[in-house]
Amino acid sequence: MPLAPAGRTSRQNPRHGGAMLLAGNGDGEECALMRVGLHIPDFTWDGGPAALKVRLGEVARQAEQAGVDRISVMDHVWQIGHLGPPEHEMLEAYTTLGWLAAKTERVKLLAVVTAVVYRDPGLLAKSVTTLDVLSGGRAMLGIGAAWNEEEARGLGLFFPPLAERFERLEEALRICLQMWSGDDGPFDGEHYHLGRTLNSPQSLSRPHPPILIGGAGEKKTLRLVACYADACNIFDSPELARKLDVLREHCAREGRDYTEIEKTAQTRFDLGERGEKVNQTIEHLHELAELGIQVAHGTLVGAGSLHPLELMAEQVIPAISKF
Repeated sequence: MPLAPAGRTSRQNPRHGGAMLLAGNGDGEECALMRVGLHIPDFTWDGGPAALKVRLGEVARQAEQAGVDRISVMDHVWQIGHLGPPEHEMLEAYTTLGWLAAKTERVKLLAVVTAVVYRDPGLLAKSVTTLDVLSGGRAMLGIGAAWNEEEARGLGLFFPPLAERFERLEEALRICLQMWSGDDGPFDGEHYHLGRTLNSPQSLSRPHPPILIGGAGEKKTLRLVACYADACNIFDSPELARKLDVLREHCAREGRDYTEIEKTAQTRFDLGERGEKVNQTIEHLHELAELGIQVAHGTLVGAGSLHPLELMAEQVIPAISKF
């Protein structure tokens, strides 16, 4: 369902296009119900690659039926260290999101998060627009500065130093917003030069697909969230409350209404083999909600077996709707 544009309550920041997500915070302002997002970072499932097509579709459909708000995949080409060896199965992000769009009707779809230097920004905007159109307005742009040098070098992907990646991230955000604005003029940045930023068809989500910036770097990443993003994505850690305070400070400096930004936490759902950790999970989600987190977005241990999704539907999601 296309998202409506947001109305500003503070000085308009011309760098931000204003796609609206359900908002709230932990300070007593109007809040939306907490929601859950499913992150799928692992495709090493029973049955091997030949079974992935069917099983992935089943996971997505059951997650949607359970009441999950969004589904994401990683933008990696090799598996990452804390999940398994690089040789484990890894699907390309935007091809996978297109498959998920065909298998679902309601959930939002995104990469958590797109590595900015793996695709030129004009093509990235086109990819996200295509996903948005073919999903009926359900795409989000999740994006970050990239970090996995090993996989990038391994497959010959462009991977400049960190400072340059952040420069390219900001330019990529500006390019995407320009392409989604309908301005098809040129873009002439330090790193990217586009002769005509034509984007046809335009995204169904207006004024643009919501932008989520992943990471919690206090000097650069959270400043970019304040300037350009509709949502942040910060790791669920003891530092979470302080990171939100830093984001609030950046918003004040940039003239951005902090309450416009959807607060998402990247977490891990482990409900236990027999559901013995369901209550513990619900208690932790309540703690996150008290901090002002609106979307708990994370990996569900054992999701490929489908049983944990049944527990989410029967116990977790109904419980958080009462927060």
